[in-house]
Amino acid sequence: MPAAAGTAGGQPSVVAATALGSWPGTDPVEAARTVRGELGEPNLPHLVELPGRGAGSDPVGRSAGMLVDLAVDLQPHGWRLVDRPGQDHRRAVSALATDLNVLADVVGAEEDPGRQLKLQLRGPLSLAANLYLHNGERALLDAGARRDISQSLAAGAADHLARAAGAVPAGTQLVVQLDEPEIDKVLAGSIPTASGYRTLRAVPAPEVLQAWRAVVGALRAAGAAEIVLAVPGTDAALQAAAGAGADGFAVAAAGLTAGQWEAIAAAAEADRRIWLGAVDTADPAAQVPQVRQLVESVLRPWRQLGLPAASLPRLRITPSTGLAAHRLDSARLVLARLGQVADALNQVVAES
Repeated sequence: MPAAAGTAGGQPSVVAATALGSWPGTDPVEAARTVRGELGEPNLPHLVELPGRGAGSDPVGRSAGMLVDLAVDLQPHGWRLVDRPGQDHRRAVSALATDLNVLADVVGAEEDPGRQLKLQLRGPLSLAANLYLHNGERALLDAGARRDISQSLAAGAADHLARAAGAVPAGTQLVVQLDEPEIDKVLAGSIPTASGYRTLRAVPAPEVLQAWRAVVGALRAAGAAEIVLAVPGTDAALQAAAGAGADGFAVAAAGLTAGQWEAIAAAAEADRRIWLGAVDTADPAAQVPQVRQLVESVLRPWRQLGLPAASLPRLRITPSTGLAAHRLDSARLVLARLGQVADALNQVVAES
């Protein structure tokens, strides 16, 4: 069996595969077994998110439930910051606790549980863009609310990491994916107000970096072996991610420009991690491409940029989106294909 992919502490030895977190269905036991079965060593299994279970299992509610000393409830327009935890908040906390308990049971039954686990949560800016204040406006509008959310998330993320560590064998490397799907709109000032008639003012880039560094620093202090920012494939998002203090970034491959591929090349040359969404999963009804096609879609720009095959292990191969909207058989096929693409790229490395 190939060696496990290295983390931020050293050069990874192989190309590895992982998924972005969300999964179809409502059964956490089946989901955990499937993901861990398909993404075993040297790939990276993750703690599964099941938004199909409803409120509190969606990405925003799940991360909001991690906040320390901030409570939320669910309103028709979305999750709202409130003075004290209520039923919606408790539902989110309970769902996450269930997933960790299930993970512990599934891992405990495995003969070889592997040496890595990935967790994922919303980043502080995208979380602020999707939480609402008492007046019905987005928390992103208020600088004090943004600061409180960032600090609370930093503490809550560290707590979550500690709880996850208790669900897996000692020594398991914990990898964290910070999702910032709205960061390009946050930086551009294009997030709509609650009324939809205007947009919120852009958040200054230095404040964005400060918020990211606070969360990344807390995760690092809590023992995270690797931290990546999942961002849109835009110039502004990639430029911002470069200064966040994370170990790398995750980005979908579809639609990347030559300049954005150059940013990926610069990251590879700087020994940073690139999680490349090589399997386009935006359309759940689309057919999953064959291995050869996917491998070429990675190798072609890699070679055009002059990057050596030996640097391919900087990559983790991912789908371009979460898989919650897919059928179960389609989601399983995507995971299998990710592993096949990683194996094929490792063959290229071995032959170079």
